Amino acid sequence: GILADATETAGQHKDAYQVILDGVKGGAKEKRLAAQFIPKFFKHFPELADSAINAQLDLCEDEDVSIRRQAIKELPQFATGDNLPRVADILTQLLQSDDSAEFNLVNNALLSIFKMDAKGTLGGLFSQILQGEDIVRERAIKFLSTKLKTLPEEVMTKEVEEFILTESKKVLEDVTGEEFVLFMKILSGLKSLQTVNGRQQLVELVAEQADLEQTFNPSDPDCVDRLLQCTRQAVPLFSKNVHSTKFVTYFCEHVLPNLSSLTTPVEGLDIQLEVLKLLAEMSSFCGDMEKLESNLKKLFDKLLEYMPLPPEEAENGENAGSEEPKLQFSYVECLLYSFHQLGRKLPDFLTGKLNAEKLKDFKIRLQYFARGLQVYIRQLRLALQGKTGEALKTEENKIKVVALKITNNINVLIKDLFHIPPSYKSTVTLSWKPVQKTDASQKRASEDTTSSSPPKKASAGPKRDARQIYNPPSGKYSSNLGSFSYEQRGGFRGGRGRGWGGRGNRSRGRIY
Repeated sequence: GILADATETAGQHKDAYQVILDGVKGGAKEKRLAAQFIPKFFKHFPELADSAINAQLDLCEDEDVSIRRQAIKELPQFATGDNLPRVADILTQLLQSDDSAEFNLVNNALLSIFKMDAKGTLGGLFSQILQGEDIVRERAIKFLSTKLKTLPEEVMTKEVEEFILTESKKVLEDVTGEEFVLFMKILSGLKSLQTVNGRQQLVELVAEQADLEQTFNPSDPDCVDRLLQCTRQAVPLFSKNVHSTKFVTYFCEHVLPNLSSLTTPVEGLDIQLEVLKLLAEMSSFCGDMEKLESNLKKLFDKLLEYMPLPPEEAENGENAGSEEPKLQFSYVECLLYSFHQLGRKLPDFLTGKLNAEKLKDFKIRLQYFARGLQVYIRQLRLALQGKTGEALKTEENKIKVVALKITNNINVLIKDLFHIPPSYKSTVTLSWKPVQKTDASQKRASEDTTSSSPPKKASAGPKRDARQIYNPPSGKYSSNLGSFSYEQRGGFRGGRGRGWGGRGNRSRGRIY
């Protein structure tokens, strides 16, 4: 009563405020009153600031949930001047609460002090991300990844965004795969990083994280997974102005030669197809490459592995071998597309860099593949003829629709390479990418499905139970034509929670 009555002269009644502070050691009634009055008169007693904050913290850890909630709700009132980073630090630690109402109060309290002083609040959050317990770190990162985008522009100033980038770089020195995906979501949502220069900065961050200077070890699942997760984060950032050259070079020089020996920690994932899809997506945005001819040769050699020669025929016209080679359509689409994209940069590769014998061999392989392709395209068109709407939504028909996209793409690219001299002019949309209208208002090429706005959702990665193989009707080519895999996916960008850093031994326990 004394303090309430005194209003502006409340600061003269230090003893009365001390009684309130001592209330935290009393019963439930005294604690409830203390939770309400300690923050209410806090500003009048700067010399008791530490004692007041500590008293409120004791209430935040009380056994009575209603007292805890009341104490947490009032915490933003302590966030004045130099106290704000400390309050932010405390609230961040309180994110570990498993009581949903309490957790929501902590979130709301953090958002309210964010609007008072964004940098001070971020200081508290990042200090816990760097030094706090794992559960606190995890929830603080999640808070940033979900709440930053809800804050108005007047809060998220350029200076605040620069602070987030600087602090994030410190965290990225030691993260797990899942944390890295969340940080890319946070950073790609920042307005200042949605420019060409901003996207370039993000690509450099990802390249650093992927450690493209290191020797690639195909038999180490974590090494492979790290590269793939990083590449998935980089793919949406590439455009005609932000080049993928560094990644494409690394894939050609280190990954393609080891394609068959790649290992993955992800059960059921076709790791080779995954790598080839990423390479195909990146190849559209590759800039000038130092060792272009050598890398094109590696790509060409890998393509040949999946472009079989026709089986030898016996004198009576029957196949001499027991069975015809399998045609791997999904692999060939990716490799042919990548070769077609990089081939544009060295159009005389096939005619000037290969000897006549090699070129002739390649043409025979293309011809044989094209023959099988035509049969398969006819079978698919026949199977899908007259089907519309709901009929196309069955699993089997969805797979056939994608198979038709794949085969049509390969057909277009093969026709280009049959030109004399080979042509690289045709454009196709990769079978797993959404088809986009190419009107004049569009700024980015159709293969780049990400605008300069941040990605809407980081997919959880491939649905590993969704890969199905379609077996076409029987016929001369049928046994060889069903060997493509169609993986349904919402995008490549998904964290699998693999750790690629032990993250050291950080301090534990309450550090209020």
